[in-house]
Amino acid sequence: MEKEKFDFYSKTAIKSYNLDERIRYQLKMLDGLDAFTRVHSENVANLTCRLCEKLKLPTGFIIYCTTCAYIHDVGKLYIPPSILQKPTMLTDEEYEIMKTHTTIGYKSCMEDLKLRPYAAGPMYHHEALDGTGYPSGLKGNKIPYEGQIIKVADEFDAMVAKRQYKTHVGISDTLRAIIEEVYGGKLDRQIVKVLLKVVIDDIEYEIAARIEYVDYLKTEIKRVQEAFKYYEKWMGAGSETKKEYYKQGVEMYLRVHEVAEKCPEMLAEFKEAYKVRKKHIDSLYDEVSIIKNLVV
Repeated sequence: MEKEKFDFYSKTAIKSYNLDERIRYQLKMLDGLDAFTRVHSENVANLTCRLCEKLKLPTGFIIYCTTCAYIHDVGKLYIPPSILQKPTMLTDEEYEIMKTHTTIGYKSCMEDLKLRPYAAGPMYHHEALDGTGYPSGLKGNKIPYEGQIIKVADEFDAMVAKRQYKTHVGISDTLRAIIEEVYGGKLDRQIVKVLLKVVIDDIEYEIAARIEYVDYLKTEIKRVQEAFKYYEKWMGAGSETKKEYYKQGVEMYLRVHEVAEKCPEMLAEFKEAYKVRKKHIDSLYDEVSIIKNLVV
C-alpha cells in the first residue's frame, strides 16, 4: 500500500524568498546544535516567515526577521548538553543557566560581522509584553517587533513539539494556550490572530493532502474489488482448468508485489484504511471549525 505523505510544516513561504542562499552561513552555524534544536530553529524560521507574510510586512523585513528566527537559539551552542537535553524539568539553577542562551547568542552575533545584523533574534525572543520575560524584562513596544513575532512562533513550535503532534487534530488546545498568553498580556494580539490564519491554512493543506490519499484508496478498493470477484469464482470453481482461469483473472488486477491468495486481506486492509482516514478528515474539518470560532 502506498504510504501517506504529509509534512506538518510547509516550507513554501521560505523557498519563495530563496532564503537558503541568503542564510547559508547562518545555517552552517546551527550545525553544532543538537538535532532537536536545529529542527526547532528551522520550524520557527518557517513560521516566522509565514506570520510576516500574513502581517503584510515589507519583503526586506520578512527576510531579515526570518533570518533572525533561524539563529534565535544559536546561544544554545554554549549550554551544557546535560541541561539542554535534560528530559525532565529543569531545576531553578539549571533554568537560570538555560536562560543565558539569549545573551550568549546576542554576544556571539555581535562578535561576528555576518551575524551582527540579526542579533535581535537571540536577544529578544523570550521577552514578554508585560515585562515578565527575559533577559531584560522589557515591556510593550520596547521589545523590537521582530522579537515579538519570533516569540509567538517559538512558543507555538515548542508546544507542538512537546505534545508530539503528527497532525493538526487537537491543535486547537495549543492555540487556546497561546491565546491565554494574549489575555495575560504576554503576546501581541495581532500576531496571534495571524497565527490562527496560518494554522487554518495548514489544516486546509493537510485536508487536501489526506483527501488525495483517500482518493487513491478509493481507486485501489475498486481495483481489488474487481479482483475479488474473480477470487470468489476461483474459490468456488470445480475443475482445475476453471480454477486456473479465475486465478489469472484475479492476477490481472493485482500489482507485481501482490499475491492472489491474499486478495480478501488486501480488500479488508484498503477498506479499513479508507474508513480510518475518512474519519480523520472529518476530525480535521471539525478542528478548522473550532479554530475559526476562537476569540483572540
